[in-house]
Amino acid sequence: MRKVTLCVILLLAFASAALAQRRPSQKMATPYSGPQLSHPTGLGMILGEPTGVSFKHWVSRKSAIDAGFAWSFAGRGDELHVHADYLWHTPLRSSDPTVRRTSFYIGVGGRMRFEGDTRVGARVPLGFTHFIKDTPLDIFFEVAPIMDIVPETDVSANGGIGLRYFF
Repeated sequence: MRKVTLCVILLLAFASAALAQRRPSQKMATPYSGPQLSHPTGLGMILGEPTGVSFKHWVSRKSAIDAGFAWSFAGRGDELHVHADYLWHTPLRSSDPTVRRTSFYIGVGGRMRFEGDTRVGARVPLGFTHFIKDTPLDIFFEVAPIMDIVPETDVSANGGIGLRYFF
């Protein structure tokens, strides 16, 4: 239980530091918004490996932090998975306005997986995100190679699809 508490505290500290970089009165624009997006924080679900809650907050026009609090079903089936990443977005170029609301992203972050031996590692998420026209929703697809360094070196990957509501 102490490990879970410590992980949640670290995740909240990381998110707080990113949120503190933005002044409260400042509106945030995403690469897809055109007009200002006044609520840059999103919360939703990710389905895949792992499956759970997804959080995203835009810290600039092309960068965001994201985090996940989820359950991994790959091992024994009951492992808690927590991750946090810093993402850089590149909007797709096209004359089609639907495509312009889509962005490729790459990031770097860390993850903890609580099982018999707690695993700690680095991850490099790659994916696409798309804001749905005239809604505060985005859908995303992501793959994240992972290199665990504690308790031993191991390589694995996560992946999933998700939906977030921005408020």
